[in-house]
Amino acid sequence: MADAAPLLLDARMTVTSWTADAERLLGYRPAEVLGRRAADLLLPEDAARIPELATRCHDGGGWAGLLCALHRNGHAVRLMVRVVPIRERAPTRENGGPTRWVVLLAEVAGGPGWDMSRAVLERMNARSPVGIAIVDMDLRYVWSNAALEQFGGGPPQQRLGRRLADVQPGLDAETLEAQMRRVLETGRPIVGYEHVGHVRSEPHRETAHSMSFIRLEDDQGQPIGVYYTVVDVTEPYRARRRLALLDRAGEHIGRSLDVMQTAQELADVAVPGLADFVTVDLLESVLKGAEPTPGPLRDTTAVPLRRAGHQSVRAGVPETVVEIGDAATYQAGSPPVRCLAEGRSWHEERLDPLAKEWATGVAGEQAASFLDLGLHSVMIVPLRARGVTLGITTFFRRDREDPFDEDDLALAEEFVDRAALCVDNARRYSRERDAALVLQRNLLPHRFPEQDAVEVSACYRPADELTGLAGDWFDVIPLSGARVALVVGEVTGHGIDGAAAMGRLRAAVQTLADLDLPPEEVLAHLDDLVSRAAREEGSGADTRTSGMQAVGASCLYVVYDPVSGGCAMASAGHPTPAIVTPDGTVTFAQLPRGPALGVSGLPFESVAFTLAEGSVLALHTDGLIATPRTGRDPEAGRERLRRALENNQQPLDGMCRTIVDDLVPTRPYDDVALLMARTRRLGAERVATWDLPTDPAVVAEARKATTRRLGAWGLDELAFTTELVVSELVTNAIRHATGPIRLRLITEHALICEVSDGGATAPHLRHPKTTDEGGRGLFLISQFTQRWGTRYTPEGKVIWAEQSLTQPAM
Repeated sequence: MADAAPLLLDARMTVTSWTADAERLLGYRPAEVLGRRAADLLLPEDAARIPELATRCHDGGGWAGLLCALHRNGHAVRLMVRVVPIRERAPTRENGGPTRWVVLLAEVAGGPGWDMSRAVLERMNARSPVGIAIVDMDLRYVWSNAALEQFGGGPPQQRLGRRLADVQPGLDAETLEAQMRRVLETGRPIVGYEHVGHVRSEPHRETAHSMSFIRLEDDQGQPIGVYYTVVDVTEPYRARRRLALLDRAGEHIGRSLDVMQTAQELADVAVPGLADFVTVDLLESVLKGAEPTPGPLRDTTAVPLRRAGHQSVRAGVPETVVEIGDAATYQAGSPPVRCLAEGRSWHEERLDPLAKEWATGVAGEQAASFLDLGLHSVMIVPLRARGVTLGITTFFRRDREDPFDEDDLALAEEFVDRAALCVDNARRYSRERDAALVLQRNLLPHRFPEQDAVEVSACYRPADELTGLAGDWFDVIPLSGARVALVVGEVTGHGIDGAAAMGRLRAAVQTLADLDLPPEEVLAHLDDLVSRAAREEGSGADTRTSGMQAVGASCLYVVYDPVSGGCAMASAGHPTPAIVTPDGTVTFAQLPRGPALGVSGLPFESVAFTLAEGSVLALHTDGLIATPRTGRDPEAGRERLRRALENNQQPLDGMCRTIVDDLVPTRPYDDVALLMARTRRLGAERVATWDLPTDPAVVAEARKATTRRLGAWGLDELAFTTELVVSELVTNAIRHATGPIRLRLITEHALICEVSDGGATAPHLRHPKTTDEGGRGLFLISQFTQRWGTRYTPEGKVIWAEQSLTQPAM
């Protein structure tokens, strides 16, 4: 309408603006038109339509169509009219609609089709590829075109006077007639109604039709019937369903990294969108996370399958006798076995109803036929990913009459391929995670060693919940003299690299602990080890090695002596532990926080103090007191920990778990390790001490005193070996050492014999020759005791030996 004449109407359809083009078209001067109703300018039959057209303009946001106007000279002018609303910021109408309308007029006088006859219109409808029909008020056919015959129901002459259910039995006529009655009652057309069903010409093929229903009215506007059209949209409908199924597969398959759950998701997605019954069988090696053989499987007789998932439109999956996780075996040469071996899909539109099912049933059961199971069409698609066959997926139809076709097979292959990648990813993840968990379990203590110095409990929560790997660790290490070392450390980073670095540091700490060094010296040696490893590995391009990962690690090393109650500790960049006294008071050790490992090479400082029996040491990593809100603010985190410890009176195991649950979210901000130890004291009745002069004659007195004390402890069976140990150790101290000599016996889970002196030279074990007159003392001690060693003190050294109270000496 490029040459259209515009004019302007208000909300009451009154002319408020009249242009020169409008005057040229209809002959009226502005003074003759302004303020008049638009209906006054139309022929009577079109003027009567103005209320209806006004409603349609408001409801539809405008209107376009043909109208006849009356020229000023009295002749009719045929016009193409377009009405467009003018939207204003503050509408004054109650319904919020437009208050003004722009009307565009264009003359179409003599245009083709304006005076088209009924015969021409009927010929046009008869030749239309769109099915068209007219029904009366009783929904009986009064007219239909030839194209409607392709949708069933016979030729037009057989429809006359009959209803839809009469001409097309089995069709959901009730639903379609309900749409027609709705149109008759409301007058509102229904456009694009999609109906899915089966037609008689193709009873086994689901079809879809787009239908539109319009009410027919007489000249007085009274309904006289319904005019409807039918268009076949089966292909677009099936394409939409395929896309929807693929979208659903992408959304629901692979939501977890669990092989069995992914297989079940595959079965769930396919039912009922594609099939009525689906089974997913995977190779047993896939479920274990192992690497399957590349390429198709040639020898399927030696390859076990297991049911990983199945689903049915019927509750309880009655079509199968194989439960999830059970072995799924198939007869030799059957289609599932061939698909597994060849790696190619297979489908059968119509199964032989009397053929036996391929799967071997439970022992003693008669194999069911496909007729018994009600299955009539099948597809088998192998699950293949990255050139590897993982299993097979079998699709059956039972309730749906249409068989599987090539399009269905292509669709099944597409989303099975997607699922296969998810299954393989889950398999690979399971393998890596299992390996990582084995590594983690071997790096952290499975159980705490036997010792009487402290009661211990620990809680560990990694930030990486998928792998369970972290760089935090804790340890409880028995030392000589009934003492115990408590260790907590943290390596920067997570995952397998952090866990490997953690394992390396933990092993180093255990080795250094065996040397019985003071805490600050243990950390100094550990710092040297990290620095040396970083230098050796720093020349490479990969900085993720365990040596580089350990740089910046932190460690807290604590030694507790249950005989004296003494506690010594040193920190390498690690938070200081909390101390809960027996009365419930919570303090934090006044311990200098030394440099992190491998960073500066500066010396470490230690502190020593005495703990009352029943005190609780809470050693932890940063993750316990750091949150996304507080970050690494030590004061805020320590205050939270203080409150948690003060308000907790549970046994140690419950206290440890509760504190972690209260302070740490399910997905922690950082890896968390908490080691809690309640101190014990060895009473005077379990410790015996003698100061000895440097006189060889005292050896006999030491043996006698030892025998008497073992008798009092009820350990007479250890008297012989203990006398031997005491005799050799005291004799060596008198011969080779200086300063005062002290003999001490301690009984806990082992019998400990210690001889201390002021010398700094440690004895060495050697294997004497048969002709040697001496040198057999330490050799004999090593044979009759569980373990022995030397530790240094500020006053000299201590030679000690332990005998188990539960196991015979080796």
